[in-house]
Amino acid sequence: MREPAGRRWLRYGLALLFVGAGLLHFIRPETYLRIMPPALPAPRLLVLLSGAAEVTGGLGLLLPATRRWAAWGLLALLVAVLPANVYMLQICEKLHIPAWVAWARLPLQPLLMWAVWRITLGRPVARIL
Repeated sequence: MREPAGRRWLRYGLALLFVGAGLLHFIRPETYLRIMPPALPAPRLLVLLSGAAEVTGGLGLLLPATRRWAAWGLLALLVAVLPANVYMLQICEKLHIPAWVAWARLPLQPLLMWAVWRITLGRPVARIL
């Protein structure tokens, strides 16, 4: 069965987003280190691992053979990085980030999770109803 064009473009967009964000973990790790909760061990390693997971997951969305595994990995990653987004909200003034930017990141997580689920694992809404 041929993939609908809208789902295909969403998949390409998500792949680009995750690969781009993942590469930034290596290019500018200090950006991500600033929002790492202090309770987490080995912050640099976690930043690099999460970057590698984003790149791998994003690329995995492009290949039919790896798409489902990539989706599950990205869903787990999006849950795992939620503490950093919450911590960023707590210290946004210290980081000189407007509070609305920090607040905007929180609903972005479930939106990304929905999009990853929708393009790889979820059934169309019309079929559920």
